[in-house]
Formats: sequence, C-alpha cells, structure tokens
Amino acid sequence: MDTLLHIHSFPLFVRMLRFSLRFSRTYPETYSWSRGDNDMDEKGLRMRFRNENTFFRANQKGISELVHTRYERALRRVEQTLGDEIYNYINGVWKRARERPFEDRFPGDLSILNHTFQSSSPTDVRLAISSAKSSFKFWRTVDYLDRCEIFDRAAAIMSKRKYELAAIVTLENGKNRFEAMADVDEAIDFLRYYSYQMKLNKGYSHEMPPAFPNERPRNLLRPFGVWGVVSPFNFPMAIMAGMSTGAMITGNTVVVKPASDAPWPAFVFASILEEAGLPPGVFNVVTGSGKRIGGEILRSPEVSGFVFTGSRSVGLSAMKIFHKKMPRPFIAEMGGKNAVIVTSKADLQEAVEGVGRAAFGYGGQKCSACSRALVERSIFYDFVRSLKDWTEGLIVGDPRERKTYLGPLINRAAVRKYVRCCRSARAAGKILFGGELLHPDGLEGYYVAPTIVTNLKKDHPLVVNELFLPFVCVIPINSLEQGIRIANSSEYGLTSGLMSHDESEIARYMDEIEAGTIYANRRTGASTAAMVGSQPFVGWKMSSTTWKAAGGMYYLPQFMREQSQTRCV
Repeated sequence: MDTLLHIHSFPLFVRMLRFSLRFSRTYPETYSWSRGDNDMDEKGLRMRFRNENTFFRANQKGISELVHTRYERALRRVEQTLGDEIYNYINGVWKRARERPFEDRFPGDLSILNHTFQSSSPTDVRLAISSAKSSFKFWRTVDYLDRCEIFDRAAAIMSKRKYELAAIVTLENGKNRFEAMADVDEAIDFLRYYSYQMKLNKGYSHEMPPAFPNERPRNLLRPFGVWGVVSPFNFPMAIMAGMSTGAMITGNTVVVKPASDAPWPAFVFASILEEAGLPPGVFNVVTGSGKRIGGEILRSPEVSGFVFTGSRSVGLSAMKIFHKKMPRPFIAEMGGKNAVIVTSKADLQEAVEGVGRAAFGYGGQKCSACSRALVERSIFYDFVRSLKDWTEGLIVGDPRERKTYLGPLINRAAVRKYVRCCRSARAAGKILFGGELLHPDGLEGYYVAPTIVTNLKKDHPLVVNELFLPFVCVIPINSLEQGIRIANSSEYGLTSGLMSHDESEIARYMDEIEAGTIYANRRTGASTAAMVGSQPFVGWKMSSTTWKAAGGMYYLPQFMREQSQTRCV
C-alpha cells in the first residue's frame, strides 16, 4: 500500500510518461493497436475498434482448447486466493468500515466463501463522495487523450488477465465459462470503444463558424462532476466497467456501489485502473446495503449525476429521490419483458435455438432475456415440441464445469421467486418442461430447471412482468401483425427478436416493433448478446430514462453538459 501511495504522489504527467514507456514494453501489440500507423486521422490517432471476442476468435484460429485450458488453470489459481476481507476503495486507499463485513459466497456451492466485504456506513459513503469531488477539480483538466491513454492501458491489462477475470465472474455470480468470458470481453470492449469515441469526436470540442469577424466561438461538452454508479449482479464486470468508464473518460469522477451479490469485480477493476495510472479519487468503491448506501449517494447534493442498471421499481424510486431538489442527469436501464416472434416463414430449428438460448442463457438472468415466445399457430405445436426436446438436452450444474449450460440462480430470493412463479403457472396454465428445484452432483447451490410454460392468458402476470428467471411463456398468435401488437403491449421496450425468412415480414417487424435493440434470425440468441460498437444496447419506453445506448456513439455525451464559448479579438 505504501508503494501505491508513493506512486500516486508523482505529478500525473510524470506518471503517465513512465506508464507509457512501461506499457509499450509490456503490451507492445496493444500499444501498436491504439497508436498504429494505419487508419490514422490528422492527429495520428488510429481510428479503429475491434471486439475482444475471445471464444469466437479462438474457434476461428482453431485454438479453442487452449482457451479452455487457460480458463481452468486460472480458475484453480483464483480458488487459491479466496477468503480475504476486501476493504472499500476510497481515494486510492483500501479502507475498512467500522461495521461487521458481509459474506459473498459462490452461488453454485454455498460451502465456498469467496470473500467478505464491507458493510459501509453513510460516513464511508460521504468520504468517498468527498474524495471524488476533490479529485474532480484536477481530473476534469486532464487532456482527453491522456484520459484515453489510461483506459487503453487498463483494457490491455484486462485482456492480458482475462482468464483470471472470467474465473472471478464464474465464482461471483455463477456464469459458465462462456458467459463469464463474454462478460469480461464486453468490459474490455467498453473501455476501448469509449476511448475510440472520445478520440473520434476530438474530446467533444469543436470550433464553430463565427457570426462576426472578431469572434472565435467554440462548442464543447464538459463533465458534470461526481457520478454515483450502481451496478447489477448479472454483468458484474461489463456493466460496472462500462457505466464507470463512460463517466470517467469524459472527465467525471465516480463512487461505485456494486450489487451486494457480486461486489468482487469492482475491486479487481479498481486495482487494474490504479495499475493503469488512474489518479486517486477518480474511481471509488463502497459496498453495503443498497437502500442505505445507494440512498446516501442519491440524496447527496455533492453528486452531480447518477447511472444505474436494475429493476424498474428501484430505478423509478431512485430517480424520484435524485430529482427531488434539483435537475440532475439520471441514466437508467430498467429491464424488459422481451418477446421473440416466430412466424411460419421461420427455420424451425433456428427459431428453437434462438429462443432457447435467449430464454435460458445465464438462467434468464439478463434484462435482454426472452421471456415471451409468440409463435404462429400453424407451427405452434411443432415449435413447442422441438423447444422441449432442445431444453431437455441442456445440462444444469456446476458452472465451473465445461459441460454446464445453466448454472445457479444468484440467491435464495431468486429461488423463492421461481417457486412462486411455477406454482402460479401450474394453477393458470401448463408447465411443459421444468418447474422444479435441482441438486446436481449433491451441490448446495441455487439450482432450478429451465421452464417452458403454455396455456397462459396474454394478460397473466407471468406474461406481463419481468421475472429474471429461466422461464419462458410460449403463446400462439394468428399472424405477424398480432405478434407485433402483443409484443408492443408491454410497458417495456428493451429487446426483441423475429424468426422469419420472409423479407417483407422482416421489414414490417423492423418498422413497427417498439423496442430499442432488435434482431432478425439470430440463432445464437434471438433477443440477447448485443456487441459493443456493433449493436448499441438501448431500451425504449419504461426500459430506459434517456433512450441512449450503451456501447453506442451517443452514449458518452450523456455524461457531459454543453457549453458555448466565444472569445472576441
């Protein structure tokens, strides 16, 4: 810790020079990627972005076995480090709270304690906010290219250590290795893409044409100040890193409150940012009760903005509190009730896989998960039978095992909700498959069966409300028109999918569906898995408060306010 503090005592430009020299030696390939010779703009910056895409690239190169081997070795290494008490990270220092820490256990095997984390008090939160506010005075003055350089370095460090990071995600929230690696890949993508966008837009500062000869006008976007960041359990690396980076790379400072079910990745990210050269106080992390800690951040007059991913009820309540005394930017993604429409023009097996992967990937614990399959009546029974057969082949079990498709739910409350939903489905409809608790290999974890339900009315709560479970309702429709009407009847509008190879149906669907992120014929996940920089992830209606997409070209300006400057000469 003394060494880290000594590093932080250097002026930023000295530290950055030293890190740049060390970085170019340690990560030469990535350094060349960010400041290469091709695809240059007038400042010599490389204007190119490429997704990390670990498993896809490994398959292309024929080295997927190597990825599995590296992940398994990393998992064994990470498992040897468990059981520590992790302190809050405030102003570049690891600080212990006064109250008793809480336990964070592996949801796939509750006998495994990952770490313990701080039960922070309002005093701890106020200290983090004060630290962020003090650091903002300096951080906002740092040139945008220097800020980008830090996040490019952080992305390179994450890429080099991605197997350990993926193993941490598996132990933290129960994702299998494919989902965990995708989580880490997405985090890396966010850092690189937002750096790319800052460079592409020249720091969002532009000279304007003068109205009079003696005027020199400029239009620019400037940071607000301190941002509160509340991140969810389901993408504990990607969403946490993406929201935080969006705020920091634009010149703001942050206080992060990660989900209590998955706090570990936020502290790993803190260490990576510190290694990359981020000044102390720019990134702060506190853990504890959402109501207590999140409430303190929301009510603080020192917090200038708030970014959140979670449920609609929590998001709306938080927005009301945050806007009570003054207008402040509030960016929230608040879930969805996502429908996939399957018409008679679909490839049946393609549709089954697309719906199944979207419904049951990570146990349906994604805001983009398919929870409604609207299937044209002429193929309804064939589709349902095929979906049941496909689902029967899924392996539910320990997410550390290569063969596992579905790991555990995140906590006991999720299991209780699953039980209630299954009871309701049996009473009002028919459970075609699933509907039971599981105990694979005798593990004490939160395991449930993927569940397919039919015969529910279109207005049944299970069809209307977001569930966050491996639970899909299959509903017959008479036509694409009816399917679009039912899909659009939801108060949410996050993601949606169509399975049809009729171009006129695709065109109509794309024009009429009321959702922000939509797909046609996506076999790998009919409503899920948006890629940074390719498929910006955005919700409409009750799914969002700003209707701007993460991983897209319009995301970063939300973290800044516009200013018009004119100098007269």
